[in-house]
Amino acid sequence: MKAVSILFLALALSALFAVAADQPQPPAAGSQAPAFSLPSQEGAQVSLDQFRGKWVVLYFYPKDFTSGCTIEAHNFQRDIGKYTEKNAAIVGVSVDDVDSHKSFCAKEGLNFKLLADSSHAVVQKYGSIMEYNGMTLAARNTFLIDPNGVIRKVYLKVSPQGHSGEVLADLQQLQSAK
Repeated sequence: MKAVSILFLALALSALFAVAADQPQPPAAGSQAPAFSLPSQEGAQVSLDQFRGKWVVLYFYPKDFTSGCTIEAHNFQRDIGKYTEKNAAIVGVSVDDVDSHKSFCAKEGLNFKLLADSSHAVVQKYGSIMEYNGMTLAARNTFLIDPNGVIRKVYLKVSPQGHSGEVLADLQQLQSAK
């Protein structure tokens, strides 16, 4: 009986690792940020290259008009002046479409770019994809990218409430270290 239990445990663990191996992994700090080009809430294509020479806070979030996503967006908007002072742009990405982003920005007073990744290509590149209730959504991850396009900090499964302050503190630290 003990051998059967060990065999079952080994099979269960190997199945779990196989599923985990299928999930795309987020790029690591120190690596070049994967390139992308996606439409914004205005319908214009926005690419990472357009931000060369600036810091970029690239944040992925699950869904427009949900409580956590609204809190996170409001906090980035609240701190936008501090980011601008630090030569940093805020860029949000979800799998919602352009029209949803346009409505979300209008309703919530957001003045930064929200990009529509309806094909899930960018959320895949950044290992920021999840399944929830049968829907494919962006996972709540953030990447702090330096002016040369190198990822300097990776935040996985972030809490929306204090996240903007955490990113600002890390941005300050990274800029002071140069």
